[in-house]
Amino acid sequence: MEAFIHGAALALGLILPLGVQNVFIFNQGATHERFLRTIPAILTAAICDTILILLAVTGVSIIVFRFEWLTNLIFIIGFFFLVYMGWSILKSDIEKGEKQNKHVYFTTKRQITFAASVSLLNPHAIIDIIGVIGPSSLSYNGYDLMVFTISCIGVSWIWFFGLATAGRLFGKVDSTGKLVKRFNQVSAFIIWGMAVYIGIKVIGG
Repeated sequence: MEAFIHGAALALGLILPLGVQNVFIFNQGATHERFLRTIPAILTAAICDTILILLAVTGVSIIVFRFEWLTNLIFIIGFFFLVYMGWSILKSDIEKGEKQNKHVYFTTKRQITFAASVSLLNPHAIIDIIGVIGPSSLSYNGYDLMVFTISCIGVSWIWFFGLATAGRLFGKVDSTGKLVKRFNQVSAFIIWGMAVYIGIKVIGG
């Protein structure tokens, strides 16, 4: 029980803050008229988090990130990707406006690509999981470690489905599409802000 509560509290604490992953999943829930269309993004984000958590608790990630050049490379790739993603969200919003407020969706392939990218190329998500969940898992062995791991993974899956559902409800309330449009614009600038922060961190060493 202690391992389960510890894992759940830790995972929830890491996943709650507003980040690129959360913004993207909520955005997909708000944008699509049918919840089923958001499933590719939800499953991809949850699976990617599962992989990162498993790498963290098995110690593989800690070994890999001992190489400073690899950490810097991830930050650089993450910077350029976040810039591109912010532009893509704004671009889809512009296209929607040009098509007289008709919905412009991310295709299934694009959802999977973006969800995987914001999960695996997001330096903050990677460092959080490696730097917090990895070391915390060292307190457990055997069955307790398994419970701790499952708890962390379970919170991640439940969170993404809940976030997309909240986005879907937000989209339903916004019958005119104006709130979703404003949210998209704010999302793009939040993502660019994170990109700038990462860029400063890389330059500053």
